[in-house]
Amino acid sequence: MSTSAPLPSATPVSPDEFAGRTALVTGAASGIGLATARRLGQGGARVVIADYNAEGAASAAAALTDEAIEASAVTVDVTDPASVEAAVRFAQDTYGALHLAVNNAGIGGESAPTGDYDIDVWNRVVRTNLDGVFYSMRYEIPALLAAGGGAIVNTASILGSVGFAGSPAYVAAKHGVVGLTKTAATEYAAQGVRINAVGPGFIDTPLLQGMEKEAYDGLVQLHPAGRLGRSEEVAEVIAFLLSDRASFVHGSYHLVDGAYTAR
Repeated sequence: MSTSAPLPSATPVSPDEFAGRTALVTGAASGIGLATARRLGQGGARVVIADYNAEGAASAAAALTDEAIEASAVTVDVTDPASVEAAVRFAQDTYGALHLAVNNAGIGGESAPTGDYDIDVWNRVVRTNLDGVFYSMRYEIPALLAAGGGAIVNTASILGSVGFAGSPAYVAAKHGVVGLTKTAATEYAAQGVRINAVGPGFIDTPLLQGMEKEAYDGLVQLHPAGRLGRSEEVAEVIAFLLSDRASFVHGSYHLVDGAYTAR
């Protein structure tokens, strides 16, 4: 299922924009992560596809390689610090250094009111969506410093700025990602590491294809733009934040939401 609104014309990509740089993207086997990895690779970056789904990561890396993008795959569990450390080391060992990182891995979790929310689900969502971003930055930042500087973008959500009934764990974790991003940005700005966040609205990914039309249309109506977003549109904002064009952008939180939060 998709909206009828036309996709805006793609902005021409310079193949030298990220030349000589290595990018690690978590949750990159599909969706926003894969679109971001592709966009960075089109700009000349060497891309490490990191995902819990080993088969999906390998398939994504192969697809990008077929598109003449230099890409490798690594399995990562962002809830495990040792696994994250190993993924960062893989990027360094494979390409010599790490310059860019996109911490995109995340899960949704079941829907229930706060007073009824399952504690195990809460812990799983927070471990993945918040702890996973902390663990990622914990090992990426030293790697970027060793490379002489770089940039990180964390994928938060529109729910990093507003509430959403039935999603207490997700909302709390995404608010935490925004705060963590701002804190780390202040700590490393003077050392040549820029850290920012994006807040996507509801994005038209394969996960929504099974929704009933009434539910899908309800999501669309929440966005004054009259449609859901595309992964490529989020990827374009991430690419800007990682690029030298955003050289004075530190600790920002960019909403990509079709005016969802502007209502």
